[in-house]
Order: sequence, then structure tokens, then C-alpha cells
Amino acid sequence: MVNYRSVLAMILALVTALMLNVHGVEAAKVKKPLTYTSDQLEQLGEYTADLQQMRDRLPELGSLINQKDWTFTRNFIHGPLGELRVKMLNVARTLLPDAQPSAKKLAKEVFDDLVAIDLAAQNQNFQAAIKKYAEALKDFDEFLSLIPEAARTNLAA
Repeated sequence: MVNYRSVLAMILALVTALMLNVHGVEAAKVKKPLTYTSDQLEQLGEYTADLQQMRDRLPELGSLINQKDWTFTRNFIHGPLGELRVKMLNVARTLLPDAQPSAKKLAKEVFDDLVAIDLAAQNQNFQAAIKKYAEALKDFDEFLSLIPEAARTNLAA
């Protein structure tokens, strides 16, 4: 017959191994810091410099819309602003965990605004283009406000 002691010992060994394994997973989880490291601030400063250059060029887009120059409006969106979403998402991933969801949401909104401007330019719809341009400016500025002041200060220095 089966030796019940050896079966019981085997079950206890498995339960012990499982408990140690589960405890090890919990201990291995690394909590994200609540402040930025100097490396993170430096990286954010580099990303912010690129974003600020794009933000400084947005009035050119407004001028193209006001002139109803639809071809160059679309070219500007796909050219100089073509990498805007990627750069904004890079910044969003570098922010602290509590700021990431709103940063990702704002990055998507800016992108959606630019897509709407592109569509309005394609349809030569001035009212829709200028409305979405204003929303893009507002959303972009709100996104930039999420970047810590230390990263923006390093940029100015």
C-alpha cells in the first residue's frame, strides 16, 4: 500500500515551495520612485527641448490655416509635426506613474486634433481647421505643463 507519510511530506514540500515562490514575487516587485532621478530629468529635458521646438512652430500652422493654404497645412502636419506623437509618448512614459495616464490622454488628444486639422484641410473647411487648431494649442500647452519644472529649467540653462 501507499505510504501516507511520504505522500503527506510531498504535499507539504509543494505547498512550502509554492508559498516561498509567491512571497518571492511580491518582494521582487520594484516600486516606482515618487521623485525624478537626475537621469530622468536629463532625459525629460532632452525630450522637452524637441517638443518645445515643435510647439514654437505651431503658429506657422495657424498662419497656414488662416491663409487657407491647404496643401502646405497638410504638408506641415506630416512634415515638421510628423514625429510629435512619438515624442509626446516618450515624455509620457518618462513621467512619474501618477502623471502618465493624463499625459498619454493629452498626447492622444493633440494627435487627434492634428488628424482633424488634416481632414479639414483636405476638405478645405476653414471653421473646423481653426477650431481644432485652437484645441491642439490648448492640449499641447496642458501636456507641457505636466513636465516637471526642473526638466524645463535644465532646458533653459
